[in-house]
Amino acid sequence: MSILGLKKKQPKTFKVKVSTMDAEMEFSCEVKWKGKDLFDLVCRTIGLRETWFFGLRYTVKDTYAWLKPDKQVLDQEVPKDSPITFHFLAKFFPEKVEDELVQEITQHLFFLQVKKQILDEEIFCSPEASVLLASYAVQAKYGDYDPNFHKPGFLAQDELLPKRVLMQYQMTPDMWEEKITAWYAEHRNITRDEAEMEYLKIAQDLEMYGVSYFSITQNKRDTELLLGVDAQGLHIYSPNNKLSPNKSFPWSGIRNISYSEKEFTIKPLDKKKEVFKFYSSQLRVNKLVSPNHCPEAERAKEDMERRLFQLQDEARMANEALLRSEETADLLAEKAQIAEEEAKLLAHKAAEAEQERQRLEVTALKTKEEKRLMEQKMREAEQLAVKLVEQSERRLKEADHLKQDLNEAKDAERRAKESFCCLSCLLCFKNMSFVMDFKDSDMKRLSMEIERERLEYMEKSKHLQDQLKELKSEIESLKLEEQQQAGLYSLRICVPQKTVTVFLFCRVCLLQRNSAYMAQMAFYEEV
Repeated sequence: MSILGLKKKQPKTFKVKVSTMDAEMEFSCEVKWKGKDLFDLVCRTIGLRETWFFGLRYTVKDTYAWLKPDKQVLDQEVPKDSPITFHFLAKFFPEKVEDELVQEITQHLFFLQVKKQILDEEIFCSPEASVLLASYAVQAKYGDYDPNFHKPGFLAQDELLPKRVLMQYQMTPDMWEEKITAWYAEHRNITRDEAEMEYLKIAQDLEMYGVSYFSITQNKRDTELLLGVDAQGLHIYSPNNKLSPNKSFPWSGIRNISYSEKEFTIKPLDKKKEVFKFYSSQLRVNKLVSPNHCPEAERAKEDMERRLFQLQDEARMANEALLRSEETADLLAEKAQIAEEEAKLLAHKAAEAEQERQRLEVTALKTKEEKRLMEQKMREAEQLAVKLVEQSERRLKEADHLKQDLNEAKDAERRAKESFCCLSCLLCFKNMSFVMDFKDSDMKRLSMEIERERLEYMEKSKHLQDQLKELKSEIESLKLEEQQQAGLYSLRICVPQKTVTVFLFCRVCLLQRNSAYMAQMAFYEEV
């Protein structure tokens, strides 16, 4: 076995714990990761986009340092513990929080960090301002004040005021709570984000807001001084006064900053002004000061990187959009072809529908005309039926009259028979003497009357024969018309059988009456 085979295999990852102001996170990082890789991972995890204000700070020996983004994590002076601990904190503080802090998560992280610095007395705050800030902190945490819910003592467990303020006045915690609650009750209808922003707007006017302090000396034998670094520039303070600087160098007035070993040099933009040098007992402090002087450059760098990523995303999305557009164009061309075919089919169907409409229109006109003709024929049939009923009623009346005449003829026949019997008897009794009593003139007159009666009888007989033929013709005509009407309109319209029967009966009776009359006349003629 070779010596290389006994060599311990190096791990490919290492553990990291990152603490923000309100959460702790653990990550497994690759060995080759740079500080920027870890920082970006944290920002994505908490959803932070305004990254240029923040950084990852770690503690090494007696001071702290910021993780450099362009250098591998394990190549920096980070603790060798596992997991490696970092604090995600605001590195640069904006001058106008209301204008520069956009995201709610950014505002919230700044609020928590500034609040902690005030409570830890890293930022000096007067008692009056401390009470006002505490009231906004309570509003952000508990919402609107409700006396039924927020009973006395509800703030007993909350740290709201610096210890220096609590010890400055001889007031009980209940008295401080009463003062804070009085201000708190005035903040009704203010949301959490609004309350935190009001807190930051007050805090940004404090003298020590956003200032990082470093111990320095103006020369190797001078007394210690304090170097303050904030968004406005570099400030020199006395150790016992962090509020009012002895000397200030705004960033816009600094030409160059350099350090070598323990010496730190500030060169003003105005060459007539004196160059300021100071010393630090620790080399690490000099390395910490220089990155803090250019938040604008850091922000610009972040903006450039973000813009680069944005352009890359836009290029990727544009490429995808191009591919989608090509696919869409092909799809649209196919759809256009399908739509054209469908249009032709619809046009053909429309033509067929128009033809069908015209056919139906013609059919409707024909149907309408046929309906009109049918209605006309029905009206004519109704009129014919009414006419036939009227004729049947008239024929019925005539039959009644003929029946009456028949009865009268029967009575006359009966009387004639009686008269004939009487006359026969008389002739039998008179024998032939009766005949002899007649004169020749009387016989001649009697013969003439008999001849006249015979002629009248013949005429009446002929007239009755003509009437009988006419009656038969009318009956046949009525039957023919009835059959034709039934075939054309399918209307079952007919003269009642009873009426025809009565009518025929009456005609027969009339013939019988005339026959009886003729027989009577023949008898008279024989006599």
